Amino acid sequence: MDFFETVKKRKAVRHFLPQKIDREKIEEILKAVNLAPSAGNIQAYKIYVVEDEAKIKTIANACLGQSFIAEAPVVFIFCANPQESAAKYGKRGEELYNLQDATIATSYATLAITALGLSSCWVGAFNEKEIQTILNTNLRPVAVIPVGQPAEEPSRRKRKNIEEIAEFV
Repeated sequence: MDFFETVKKRKAVRHFLPQKIDREKIEEILKAVNLAPSAGNIQAYKIYVVEDEAKIKTIANACLGQSFIAEAPVVFIFCANPQESAAKYGKRGEELYNLQDATIATSYATLAITALGLSSCWVGAFNEKEIQTILNTNLRPVAVIPVGQPAEEPSRRKRKNIEEIAEFV
């Protein structure tokens, strides 16, 4: 799929078919994420790939009851690693760069997911402590991404005009 076609096709999907996702496709997504830019090329994040149905249901509950997440056959959880980034960049790394690294990686994942004919939804509403407990980690959860074959084709939501989001200086 052409890059701009992929960007235009990517939409938040909240209903998935119960089909498993091939391991090869999951690995392709992870390979694309691994190419994402990061501060100092540190890649101060970790991706948890959750395929266990019971664990996914627990994650959906930790996402403030967003039950559609439990429909997905796989969920990616992107966590930032403040200490890893702070080791090189101090306070700026701890407070910002690791979060940027994790969100850029998440963006690459959503585009790779779309390019592979799959769908996802970026979920940012969740209880951080509960997600950390589920994953048994002290890393900071940044995004929960349910992934699957779409069971819906949502319409494109209205976007701001270019003039509203950009200013030439």
